[in-house]
Amino acid sequence: MKTTIEQVCQALEENIDEKTRLNAQSFFKEKILYHGVKIPMVNKISKEFYQSIKELPKNDIFALCEELWKSGYSEESYIACNWSYYIHERYEPEDFSVFEGWVNEYVSNWASCDTLCNHTVGTFLEMYPEYITRLKEWAHSDNRWTKRAAAVTLIIPARKGLFLNDIFEIADILFNDPDDLVQKGYGWMLKAASEAHQKEVFDYVMAKKAAMPRTSLRYAIEKMPKELKALAMAK
Repeated sequence: MKTTIEQVCQALEENIDEKTRLNAQSFFKEKILYHGVKIPMVNKISKEFYQSIKELPKNDIFALCEELWKSGYSEESYIACNWSYYIHERYEPEDFSVFEGWVNEYVSNWASCDTLCNHTVGTFLEMYPEYITRLKEWAHSDNRWTKRAAAVTLIIPARKGLFLNDIFEIADILFNDPDDLVQKGYGWMLKAASEAHQKEVFDYVMAKKAAMPRTSLRYAIEKMPKELKALAMAK
């Protein structure tokens, strides 16, 4: 009898879309492993097989997620992210070390970074806000994905108006990072924060625009009115 992970892999193999398989790499600068399954189908498979594991102890589900991460395939990582998020009501403080381990060891592209951090880690932070100090440690990492994770974890909380001072502090830490994916990450975080705190984010950008990388600046002001965008982009 096949294990759950073997069944998941079989389901992915049976749902490969040739166009997706041929085009997937074009969205990434770094080499990625992928089967070529469309994201809606990946999510469908994820939900389907979650039904067979949802009654397991949380740590057993995390262990299955780890198996999926270890495969290195994008689709498996998305399913791991989904499963770890589906059980968010069971999160406890010690789970942060599990998520941190995945970020540091397995995340290897912007898609797996954002999928894990936007939902699993972001939700954890809302539940246990004292762990924001650990995100600031991530922002000092030598790992580009850990640095991006420090910012993109706060996207959804930022839209709710949460963590504004911490968001500015993380943006300050990442401010001059030369990596465009880190620049985009903290610019996106600022953009999300602007949905609830437009004036504060605009004032932050205006105070720092002379030194802020243009990539980050453009992301940060994307949701603002035209007249504010013009002021921010003016040299």
